[in-house]
Amino acid sequence: MDYSFFDFLMLVGSLGLFLYGMKIMSEGLQKLAGNKLRSILSAMTRNRVTGVLTGLLVTALIQSSSATTVMVVSFVNAGLLSLVQSIGVIMGANIGTTATAWLISLFGFGKFSISVLSIPLMGIAIPLIFSSKSKRKSIGEFIFGFAFLFMGLDLLKSSMPDLQSNPEVLAFVQNFSDMGFWSILIFLLIGTILTIVVQHLVQQ
Repeated sequence: MDYSFFDFLMLVGSLGLFLYGMKIMSEGLQKLAGNKLRSILSAMTRNRVTGVLTGLLVTALIQSSSATTVMVVSFVNAGLLSLVQSIGVIMGANIGTTATAWLISLFGFGKFSISVLSIPLMGIAIPLIFSSKSKRKSIGEFIFGFAFLFMGLDLLKSSMPDLQSNPEVLAFVQNFSDMGFWSILIFLLIGTILTIVVQHLVQQ
């Protein structure tokens, strides 16, 4: 597999940009977390059905279940959503990304990448960040982090190594996927550890 050290640095830098965007967005949310925003999110996720529909709708709009999940984690981190409420939204996000793929395959719609709007969003956020009013500054930070998050996601996708061209790596992963129930536990543990590490880095 033709994957140089420069490509690896691109991958690490993309991950850093993604984590920084998540951190800025989370901090902006914490500053904006008033009673109105809290009540709106509570109404949208008051039960499992509305939570799933909220996740489905958001994912259909922004075309990324990963970004929806990251935003939900930020909401939980800011104290705007509970763990129970977030589970429904994340389930809806997974359904939404599947439904979007079906619509594209059935009707032939081109998939829109919201990462194209990252730079224009930064142009909107910069004047707000330098505003003297704290509320506008917090909104600017949220938009800036939002733009960084999508830019980081897009760069992560493009800088990941092509595993399909490397059968050795695929064979190594398949060794852990043919162990039945133990495979589920192993990948669940890996996902849990990675999430803990990311959340620890974001909250620093």
